[in-house]
Amino acid sequence: MKEAVKRGIIVGIGILIQIALSLLIYMYLIDRLWFINILFGFLEIAVIVGCIKNSKNYSSTLPLIIILLFFPLIGTLLYIILYQNKRSSKLLKNTIQSEKSSKKYLVQDEKLKEQIDKNGRLRYISDFAGFPVTQNNNISYYPLGEIAFQAMIEELEKAENFIFLEYFIISHGTMWNTILEILKRKVQEGVEVRVIYDDAGCIATLKKGYEKELEKFGIKCVVFNKLNPISGVIMNHRDHRKILVIDGRVAFSGGINLADEYINVSSPYGHWKDNGIKVEGEAVWSYTVMFLTIWNTFRKKDTDFSKYQYSYEKLPSKNGFVVPYAETPLDDEQVGKDIYLNIINQANDYVYIFTPYLIIDTDLTNALVLAAKRGVDVRIVIPGIPDKKIVYTLSESYLQLLIEGGVKIYKYTKGFIHSKVFVADDSMATVGTLNLDYRSLYLHFECGLYLENHSCISEIKKDLDETIEKCHRVTKKEATPKFLKSVWQTILRLFAPLM
Repeated sequence: MKEAVKRGIIVGIGILIQIALSLLIYMYLIDRLWFINILFGFLEIAVIVGCIKNSKNYSSTLPLIIILLFFPLIGTLLYIILYQNKRSSKLLKNTIQSEKSSKKYLVQDEKLKEQIDKNGRLRYISDFAGFPVTQNNNISYYPLGEIAFQAMIEELEKAENFIFLEYFIISHGTMWNTILEILKRKVQEGVEVRVIYDDAGCIATLKKGYEKELEKFGIKCVVFNKLNPISGVIMNHRDHRKILVIDGRVAFSGGINLADEYINVSSPYGHWKDNGIKVEGEAVWSYTVMFLTIWNTFRKKDTDFSKYQYSYEKLPSKNGFVVPYAETPLDDEQVGKDIYLNIINQANDYVYIFTPYLIIDTDLTNALVLAAKRGVDVRIVIPGIPDKKIVYTLSESYLQLLIEGGVKIYKYTKGFIHSKVFVADDSMATVGTLNLDYRSLYLHFECGLYLENHSCISEIKKDLDETIEKCHRVTKKEATPKFLKSVWQTILRLFAPLM
């Protein structure tokens, strides 16, 4: 923790110095050179026009425009952080190139093309998002992190060729220490082991330079988007994915990171309700490509991904449609958000949702309310105990509008909901890492698994049904904030795109 505080202070000081220098230069010039005032006026207009022109969603850029009008310099700095970093960042340029190169490995099976073309949801993911629809898969859904963890251990013990891990958070404790001992042993057996973790996600859990310790064990390691005082203000995109691939034969994903709270060994926020999902079959290849795409951003040594593709002696039988998908902030498609919207907009009977954070734009707000108004049973389960109080207060600011629109809100009174799950009409579901907030939908690297007409959907629905029975339904009266809280929530809304 001391190391995390130290690193946080260093990065924070670096950011404050950059902002302070910008403000000092601005104040010095504005008082001495009249044309600088005019120049900043034109710059303000140019940035606002740029916000409007390049915006994918006005509800995410409107707060920034308001800040620009009242605080031009601060607003301009935020614009650079949020929207212009990929033009100047070598890391993000490398990521874009790696993503382009990896597309050739994500090939749609032509035998499914006719069925896909008749289904708008599948057609979007295949043709526009660029992720192949598959049929031959076994899917196991785990309603708690500790159950998923046991399945992960069992499969790790079977590894013979390679193990790929990509996680937002890794923390020393029962979960990671157990996995690490297996990884060290597997390296000695000749298994190739690679680990990717996010530097910001692990700032409070791993010491600086931890990747060097893993390398000493023979575990290859990459730290995503390292924080430092200079680029820290620019590097706003984080790797929020949770991916484990073993031999190209099996993959795990879902909400759980590699830390003890996710398996309820420690309980800082009451009972931690999370989930995991295991994939066996053709869809595992997409997770393998996702991992190697990020890996090649840093170490461009994999010229042929196909050597990591598993050859099944016998594929699982056809069982609905399964599509792993990745969300990246660097392309024109908002894959995660669009999949969520498609489920909401095309549901006829019900839509049930797990989300730890509820910080949504007008598109999602209107879609949820419209679905409820046309008779769809829309239910959203959020935490009863928050992990971040300010973010939770911001989430609560959306409840009144949603409840008035007919959406049913439930709080998991036992503790914290960390699952990110949608299920609708017993026929559509998605499980992954995408929260219902701006950071997941617009700024982070994420992943998910879309399911359609798959037998596993009944297990997902069962989990939501049983969890809702343990929840408290929020009333309109509870959701209506008092005056001071309402003012505070309004202020927080201005910064919603940052949370």
